[in-house]
Amino acid sequence: MEFVIKISQFLLSLSLLIVLHELGHFVPAKLFKTRVEKFYLFFDIKYSLFKKKIGETVYGIGWLPLGGYVKIAGMIDESMDKEQMAEPPKPWEFRSKPTWQRLIIMLGGVTVNFILAVIIYIFMAFAYGDTDISAKSIEDGYWVTNPLLLELGAQTGDKVVSINGNEIENYSDIRKYLIEAKNITLESDGVQKEIVLPEDYLGRLSTGKNKSFFELRYPFVVEQVSDSSLNKGVDLKQGDIITSINNKTLKYFDELESRLNELKNQTVSVEIMRDNKTLIRDLKVDENGKFGIFPGGNLSDIEALGYYNIIKKEYTFADSFGVGLNKFKQQIGSYWMQLKLIFSPSTGAYKGVGGFKAIFDIFPDTWSWESFWAITAFLSIMLGVLNLLPIPALDGGHVMFLLYEIVSRRKPSDKFMEYAQMAGFFILIALVLFANGNDIFKAIFK
Repeated sequence: MEFVIKISQFLLSLSLLIVLHELGHFVPAKLFKTRVEKFYLFFDIKYSLFKKKIGETVYGIGWLPLGGYVKIAGMIDESMDKEQMAEPPKPWEFRSKPTWQRLIIMLGGVTVNFILAVIIYIFMAFAYGDTDISAKSIEDGYWVTNPLLLELGAQTGDKVVSINGNEIENYSDIRKYLIEAKNITLESDGVQKEIVLPEDYLGRLSTGKNKSFFELRYPFVVEQVSDSSLNKGVDLKQGDIITSINNKTLKYFDELESRLNELKNQTVSVEIMRDNKTLIRDLKVDENGKFGIFPGGNLSDIEALGYYNIIKKEYTFADSFGVGLNKFKQQIGSYWMQLKLIFSPSTGAYKGVGGFKAIFDIFPDTWSWESFWAITAFLSIMLGVLNLLPIPALDGGHVMFLLYEIVSRRKPSDKFMEYAQMAGFFILIALVLFANGNDIFKAIFK
């Protein structure tokens, strides 16, 4: 069921983004009386799942969900329609239109992507507001399990004071500064220490099995009792919070392993909080020092116990415009920085590049409209930025040649554009193979 939910969100988001991106090309093309021969969701190599001609345009759905396209008459694109280009230009063709009109048509897709992201962020601010955690309220520090951070001297219980000199005021600040992090100031028992991150730490984080950073410390919330657990028949329910073992307080789940290692093959008395009531249960510890209970937990569990100061902000519809625009600027700036690091081999960030599986994996396995729209907004930014890259075959490549034409007052020859399109196509294929190859490599060897 989880897979069905994830794939449904993935396909819905992808379809929405592709259709709106291509609509961004389609609408100005129509406004400038340019003939659009095809409008497709997904690619229709050899055959289509659905197609219908309305007016001069064939609308359809292809079988290969790697993107979509509009085929504009008189334009050298991925269709490589040499026969059409060999004929004299027609007034309704792309190549016959003024440069400024062609530029607007080519920028239409990414413009829609960016506008869509802004709109989503505005309505999310209005509908959901913002939720964060005050860093000052995280009195017992963070949970650290990543081998790289442990190797550099970080440990569970450390508080994050600053990253690159930027003070950490809220928990979300850690993620905000993560991409550009070079040094981190930590505090433990009132003593500060600084760890210097290696230049390739992003690559090492992305290729390691453990991709955590400084994580919140959660209570031990019961998610599920394993079928092979010695405690299978015990009255435990999803959402129960184990608060003590043998009358000794268990505040955080990360304290459990060391506690149970001393209690192997024993039966222990635990206190459980259920619906604000305290219950006592006897649980067995197996020979490996395990209860055989899968943990869960979310922000509401932390809030119910009063562990941290949860900051909730609600916005009026008018306020949401400013909040949404700021969120968009932060996200687009962050993604540009990620691209810069990816194209800097010394950072190793390219090792974290993923393809369709990586995108699929970021969707939750339970349906959440808040998560769906947040992910869709980010993917819309990603799609817009990637399409602006000056690679022939991408919108950015076409824009690059159009700008050259405006400056030089000379139009590149059709033969040159044909070769450039082919080169761009092979570059794109190589990038797609690399990204999805990374996914396969991680799935097999990690």
